[in-house]
Amino acid sequence: MAKFVFGMNQSLDGYVDHEAFEPGADLFRHFIDQTQRVSGSIYGRRMYEVMRYWDSDDWDQHDPATSHDLRAFAEAWRAMPKWVISRSLESVGPNATLVTGALEPLACKLKGEIAGEIQVAGPDLANSLGQLGLIDEYHIYLRPVVLGSGKPFFKEARPKMKLVESDRIGEEALRLIYVPA
Repeated sequence: MAKFVFGMNQSLDGYVDHEAFEPGADLFRHFIDQTQRVSGSIYGRRMYEVMRYWDSDDWDQHDPATSHDLRAFAEAWRAMPKWVISRSLESVGPNATLVTGALEPLACKLKGEIAGEIQVAGPDLANSLGQLGLIDEYHIYLRPVVLGSGKPFFKEARPKMKLVESDRIGEEALRLIYVPA
């Protein structure tokens, strides 16, 4: 049975924004390892369109010193099965399945048929799955950044949660793992 995990970088004031702060080397390697080991990821349209960057080779134009890690992440992301929930997309890239129907039947099917961890990508999708009681863990990668505004990690109030693990990743991130209590 699959475990649904929602995890993202979060500012000290509770916001997520992939453009406002990038992970340092240690955290990026953590995300490479994570992407290599998960059984798949479920995306909403907006987050999938952001991540489609890794289907291209645009990332290969960066500093050669970081290209090894960028290549490793791109290869892991491309290999990972993806399910994309969207009513507006007409197609998705390689190793991705476009889902135009309801979220709950897909989520229940994936939970029942797949073993391992399935990442939930994006706070809006996580909110929908959380309302259905289908998120098993929340991974907050707390970063020393204050944004002042933006998209919150939690879109609305959640039932009480229990901290089950915490660890420091590199110099810039504290990972907090919560489960519904």
